[in-house]
Amino acid sequence: MIEHLLVSLSAVIALGTFAQWLGWRLGFPSILLLLLFGILAGPVSGLAQPAEMLGNLLYPLVSLAVALILFEGGLSLSVKEFRAVGGIVARLVTLGMLVTWGLTLLAARWLLGLDWPMSILLGAVLVVSGPTVVVPMLHHIRPTGVSGPALKWEGIVIDPVGAVLAVLVFETLVAGQTSGAEIAINLGMTAATGALLGLAGAAGMVLSIKRDWLPDALHVPMMVSLVVVVFTASDHLQSESGLLAVTVMGFAVANQKYVSVQHIVEFKENLRMMLIGSIFILLAANLKAADLLSLGFGSLAFLAVLLFLVRPAAVFISTLGTRLEHREKLFLSWMAPRGIVAAAVASVFALRLGELGYPGADRLVALTFFVIIGTVVVYGLTAAPLARRLGLTRTGAEGVLVLGGHAWVRGIAKALRDEQVPVMLVDNNWYNVRQARMQGVPAFYSNVYSDTVLERVELGGIGRLLAMTGNDEVNSLVALHFTPLFGRNQIYQLAPEEAKLGGSVSSHLRGRSLFGEGLTHSELSRRFYAGWTFKKTRVTESFDYEAYLARYQNQVVPMFLIGEGGRLQVLAAGGGMKPGPGQTLISLTKPLPEPEKNAAGAQVAQ
Repeated sequence: MIEHLLVSLSAVIALGTFAQWLGWRLGFPSILLLLLFGILAGPVSGLAQPAEMLGNLLYPLVSLAVALILFEGGLSLSVKEFRAVGGIVARLVTLGMLVTWGLTLLAARWLLGLDWPMSILLGAVLVVSGPTVVVPMLHHIRPTGVSGPALKWEGIVIDPVGAVLAVLVFETLVAGQTSGAEIAINLGMTAATGALLGLAGAAGMVLSIKRDWLPDALHVPMMVSLVVVVFTASDHLQSESGLLAVTVMGFAVANQKYVSVQHIVEFKENLRMMLIGSIFILLAANLKAADLLSLGFGSLAFLAVLLFLVRPAAVFISTLGTRLEHREKLFLSWMAPRGIVAAAVASVFALRLGELGYPGADRLVALTFFVIIGTVVVYGLTAAPLARRLGLTRTGAEGVLVLGGHAWVRGIAKALRDEQVPVMLVDNNWYNVRQARMQGVPAFYSNVYSDTVLERVELGGIGRLLAMTGNDEVNSLVALHFTPLFGRNQIYQLAPEEAKLGGSVSSHLRGRSLFGEGLTHSELSRRFYAGWTFKKTRVTESFDYEAYLARYQNQVVPMFLIGEGGRLQVLAAGGGMKPGPGQTLISLTKPLPEPEKNAAGAQVAQ
């Protein structure tokens, strides 16, 4: 028995990690692979039986994992984004949620044949979106404007709000709480308890770090422990307020200005990936084969109504009178994948309904997972083409994400910016970031390999990476991190300091070498501080590229070529550049010597 449990638990962890790796390699939504692997491990093969493995611990562990995932989601929310999309998000998670609930319960009653209580409950469960799938989709699509931040905020905020709604509906329909006043009081108490405990938890953690009450090694463990305590205490004081509490706590921690929490954010990103993988495998493996086989044509019709009627109606009704463009409303209408919170809530409800002897309880879980799979497949395959057709993503993606903020790196960024090339500079040195902004270059203070960059930085129009720090290992790590997003051909980094390192990082772990062999960070710095400057040269028929090189010979380093329509070419080692008339060449150029003068003050010909 013990050996079987060990094999099952090992399979859950391994399959969760492997599914996400395979999704990354294939450029495919990993949640689909997680659900597929979970179904294969549970209903199909019987390798993993979560109910037998964990018993009564299954859903408490799932609840704690969901709490940590939502806390990490709260960490990705910023006040700056809220100012831009707060009004829209508030409408989506209130009026939009009610429209979604009402239309979904009607579809469940008429198309699925569920009784009214089960239809109302299923409608409440399916109002939530899925930040665990929305955010990765947004990373891939990189929409411009407010639609991306609005979807991210909606996906994170609606999870605790929708979970509270589902619990209130469950208690009203099943537990017999029918008083309107009692429901209103419960709702107010849930919101107040969650908000107060979330803020208290954030304040306690920030104060502990600021006053040095904790060593650095305990920052992350204490934060995880505090999230668990806040979630449990909030749920104990007011049922189902814990998800709201941890979301508020994450938002408060991320937006305070007293201490740096970047190291906590980075760890939470890694923890989130492991939790998502394991929890989806467990919940999918806990399905029953008979329930999955019972889904018929009515389920397909139900999914179609959710996709083509419910979501568009919720978006257009809730955003009526806002400043959103019609095309942005269309894009919002085509992005509502369900995720882990819907799966967890449905699973918990099915368990409690089964204990009460309620008929058809297992069907609730099967239908919820069917909707999760269906919405992720449809939106995952069609959202990016729709965004391009609506003009909400820049198909050319000629812009650059620049890693590093030294003076000459800022000079490169400014030269590109002056030519209307979209640029975003990222550095973990605040002085460099501030100087870049003073030069008119958009800059973000962060570690570039953190998911914070992907979630909080506007990457619309950005299609390549220039890694230009003085640390070759950092450049290579960032190159690996961004390869799935930009593609290997659009990842560039400086040549390594081989003499200093005693060797370079293996070539298959590196991006393409920028500007040419031997042009390392130290060499470019030496030339910049020796007076070399960035210059733009217009290539003409009378002054072509060959004439340009012949004139300046070894006194110039060609770097970028900007063609018609702002098309950017980056000079890489081994890659030829063939400028033509009408194109602009950006180079690092050695200053020309001052002309000599004779005694009369006349210039002497050079």
